[in-house]
Amino acid sequence: MAKNKGAMNSGAMNAGAMNRRSFGAMGGAALLAGCAAATEGAGAQDAAATGSGVVRSQVSIPTAAGTADATFYHPAQGTHPGIIMWPDIAGVRPASQQMAERLAGEGYAVLHPNPYYRSVSGQQFADFAAFMNLEGFSKVGPWREQNTPDAVMQDARAYVAWLDAQEAVDTARGIGANGHCMTGSWTFYAAAAVPGRVRAAASMHGGGLVTDSPQSPHRMMQPGTSYLAAISQDDDAKQPEAKQALREAAAAIGAPIEVIVYPADHGWTVLDSPAYDQAEAEKAWAQMLALYAGL
Repeated sequence: MAKNKGAMNSGAMNAGAMNRRSFGAMGGAALLAGCAAATEGAGAQDAAATGSGVVRSQVSIPTAAGTADATFYHPAQGTHPGIIMWPDIAGVRPASQQMAERLAGEGYAVLHPNPYYRSVSGQQFADFAAFMNLEGFSKVGPWREQNTPDAVMQDARAYVAWLDAQEAVDTARGIGANGHCMTGSWTFYAAAAVPGRVRAAASMHGGGLVTDSPQSPHRMMQPGTSYLAAISQDDDAKQPEAKQALREAAAAIGAPIEVIVYPADHGWTVLDSPAYDQAEAEKAWAQMLALYAGL
């Protein structure tokens, strides 16, 4: 997420609050303040129904690095494709939980993990304004360093295995991955970690999709996965060549990819971001759902 502290003024936050309400009305996701959170183990017992008709439960998932805390959302009835939905740099918080709940309401079993579980558990910032005001970039710096490509792939394997063990997950369908900002690239790593199982990867204004590293996300793409790279206009201006590199990498292995530059700035899809753009966020949401429809 771009370090644009000047954009985080009171007007932006008032608009953000209104946009969150609009998101809930449009997406069928109830505000999380009215939801009872259940505390449980890795088996997802003692789940609680939310106001949107989605079942929500707090879960603990064993990984190679320890135990990841996460929230699991799924429709109350039936089995559904699993989705790993990582939040942006500010971590899990009401805005990201609301987005995960909305996706579950669309008919998916959504695992929303804490990206910083190696260092801290649970919510660290109430919203993106708090992240900015509490010098969040500096605070999360050491936590981010632990999320190497190999670490992210280890986590993805654990999350896929966990999802496949849940009764709410349709294991005959593929698993999708969704990430925002720093976690956009993680969706590419998830597909590389479990090739053939993670069949759709959606990066929303993801950073570092094309780098010189041997583990650059564009070099980790898999032929059995479909990709969406939703790019912000300011990120595109900084690295315009990334679009073609992504398309060429996908074509080389026969992987479908949609590379779309949106007329909005980095962070436009995240509800409490100062860059949130409701109209363009809804377009990206629809594009993501079209991708997941093929799971």
